[in-house]
Amino acid sequence: MNYEERDPYGIYRGSNGDNSAVGGFDPEINQGPGPRLMGANTLIGNDVYNQDGDDLGDIKEIMLDVRSGRVSYAVLSFGGFLTLGEKLFAVPWSALTLDTVNKRFTLNIDKTRLESAPGFDKDKWPNMADSEWAAGIHSYYGTQPHVDSSMN
Repeated sequence: MNYEERDPYGIYRGSNGDNSAVGGFDPEINQGPGPRLMGANTLIGNDVYNQDGDDLGDIKEIMLDVRSGRVSYAVLSFGGFLTLGEKLFAVPWSALTLDTVNKRFTLNIDKTRLESAPGFDKDKWPNMADSEWAAGIHSYYGTQPHVDSSMN
């Protein structure tokens, strides 16, 4: 499923009332904020693929750092069937790229590498506020954690 299909407020509609403007911002035909600013609720459930076109799952949750106001992680669901055997992964938001042509996210990781990534069960979430845990996740995906300026 993609963000256009979960757009109850018309965020991604063109000025003519359809979704023709999504795929690249054009101020002449697009009256909404996307794709640079997007509604979090419309992104939950979006598909995630890698650069080879492999389906890596979908976004189950978006984790916000309430103090800084930044998106920290997308919780990606991969594997399993109807949540049975499903593994969850906290993927740094900066590791994802929005593909506006295919209306999905891209994660630059091989499918077998994702299978061995640090993950968790839906009934046992990690402490995502733990700086050591965050450093390990960012290291795995090759991203840098945000510096918390309130701690300086």
